[in-house]
Amino acid sequence: MNMSFSHDMDDEYEKFIRRMNPPRVVIDNESCKNATVIRVDSANRHGILLEVVQILTDINLIITKAYISSDGNWFMDVFNVTDQDGNKILDEGILDYIRKSLGPESCFMPSIRSVGVKQSMDHTAIELTGSDRSGLLSEVSAVLRHLKCNVVNAEVWTHNTRAAAVMQVTDEETETAITDPERLSRIKSLLCNVLKGSNKSSLAKTVVSHSVTHTERRLHQMMFADRDYERTGGDVLDDRQRPNVDVVNWHDKDYSVVTIRCKDRPKLLFDTVCTLTDMDYVVFHANIDTLGPDSYQEYYIRHLDGSPVKSDAERQRVTQCLEAAIERRVSEGLKLELCTTDRVGLLSDVTRIFRENSLTVTRAEVTTKAGKAVNTFYVRDASGYPVDVKTIDSIRQVLGQTILKVKGNPDDSKPLSQESPTRFLFGGLFKSKSFVNFSLVRSYS
Repeated sequence: MNMSFSHDMDDEYEKFIRRMNPPRVVIDNESCKNATVIRVDSANRHGILLEVVQILTDINLIITKAYISSDGNWFMDVFNVTDQDGNKILDEGILDYIRKSLGPESCFMPSIRSVGVKQSMDHTAIELTGSDRSGLLSEVSAVLRHLKCNVVNAEVWTHNTRAAAVMQVTDEETETAITDPERLSRIKSLLCNVLKGSNKSSLAKTVVSHSVTHTERRLHQMMFADRDYERTGGDVLDDRQRPNVDVVNWHDKDYSVVTIRCKDRPKLLFDTVCTLTDMDYVVFHANIDTLGPDSYQEYYIRHLDGSPVKSDAERQRVTQCLEAAIERRVSEGLKLELCTTDRVGLLSDVTRIFRENSLTVTRAEVTTKAGKAVNTFYVRDASGYPVDVKTIDSIRQVLGQTILKVKGNPDDSKPLSQESPTRFLFGGLFKSKSFVNFSLVRSYS
């Protein structure tokens, strides 16, 4: 059978199922005193949990609790959410967006839920992966400036000696996407040389395209493909700092049960669900709970073919990949926010100043809109020492006092409470004598 014809048939069947069983969204601001409760009922398919979580995360909602059940052909999600300040969601514009994005209208809207690829003529997308080193973002930015590319949006992650970036650039003069094949080839070649550095490693990779993806999901995929989950001697996290991830098989029900215990933070649920989905696991049941600084996640998963985790090697890989997914967004160091009028070469100038002051960037978010640049950098001293206040003062003098804000260390460690080290949120529902107890091997502090 022609593969495209088969895919088209699958799409039409899915559309038919959705028309017969349109998704239903109920938003409740009454039953819970400190959160808005969102319930989503829908026909079930692989990846739908990620799509729902992604929509809620993309509008900066904090998910404090969640209950997921998708046995059979129906999918049910219940989320307790707040805004960034811990308040209920009362803005009618946001509530209406949630209804449209997750409800019946989403069947007929443009692919608002898509995390796939589409064409864009507004900018050129550049994806970079390679070994991390001090000053790397400064070097990349300098090359782009030299090639007359203006960075309009970018996100950079580093983890476990690896670095990944998704950057959107335009032509400096026309402010449109760069389409000339020879120029694109030169951009790709020069950036790849920067990523390889002095060791000329074959592991550096540069992709240039006109496609649009969900940036954070793409970064997870890129770092996963780059095997950043494999521990190295230079890994800075010790056992006490790592999230606790445990994977056991529940043989009576043919589930693998994943429990995660770590420090809570925004977008944590997206990061773990994203990784499970991209590893081709299906979440049948899950419970998420946040108590104070701690987050507890419990997933009942199977492969797409219906089988649980099959070996100790696979169990270890699931554990390592989830640890990496959680750690990638944990930024060690000082958070700096730069707000100023956008101009060509701004990112290159700022990162050069950081480099000249012996600061290395561990994560970065660069956005521009309506002529304004809002850039967030997580930096640390290149020698491993705490960032000196005098260094920040020196940078401020160059950049201007009004545009650089210091947000302090976002990840000051606090010991987790030791109460109830493992919480079986489905315990009453799925009691079984053969169910293996979990044990805590590590704590995350």
